[in-house]
Amino acid sequence: MEMAPLDGVVQLKGDITHKATADEIVAQFKGQKAQVVVSDGAPDVLGLHDLDEYLQAQLVLAGLNISLQILEDGGTFVAKLFRGKEVSLLYAQLRRFFSKVTCAKPKTSRNSSFEAFVVCQDFRLPKDFVPDMERNLLDLQYFEDAEDNDDDDWYTSQVSAERGVCVDVVFMGAGDVFGYDADQSYPLDEDEGGNVAQGDASRYVHQEPLQKPINPPYANALKKQQRKQ
Repeated sequence: MEMAPLDGVVQLKGDITHKATADEIVAQFKGQKAQVVVSDGAPDVLGLHDLDEYLQAQLVLAGLNISLQILEDGGTFVAKLFRGKEVSLLYAQLRRFFSKVTCAKPKTSRNSSFEAFVVCQDFRLPKDFVPDMERNLLDLQYFEDAEDNDDDDWYTSQVSAERGVCVDVVFMGAGDVFGYDADQSYPLDEDEGGNVAQGDASRYVHQEPLQKPINPPYANALKKQQRKQ
């Protein structure tokens, strides 16, 4: 996806699940540390919920891998996730590096969508853990390594090859009941002719976007529609 340039913002186009892209992101920091890392990425949803959840978890873990390189002690990591039945495994992995993990559902996110955002606070690297871009956080030795780790009793008690994963995190619904509902449609405050009353600040006023889409996927469809007209 193309994005318009923004003043003071370095934009990189690539796949964060690829090591080359991750290395390029880390290189931009030149040894400095970040206080907050935000990952709002999502895959093209296929409608196969198990696969969609897995692909989204891979994006979260890719963002986590980068965060392990650039996040300062006590830092925060925020990422979009899909709340499927196996999400406890992802929570367990995040709790390995953050003392507080919260699942937040903002008011602007539709109730019909199983997306949410995981807010991970108080970053801390485990004892003797060395961040490695080549490390696969979903490798087959994951459960066995957790059981063999005597230095972290809490983590070992939560992750077990025999009992599976059981991690409880706080769920927070953000927003109040007075705002707009993302699952509803609201009529525009126009008169019968579709015009907005002059000088009435309470009525709807159409505003053109500050930055229109550069190369949207629906551009060809719009051109064909214009030709027919």
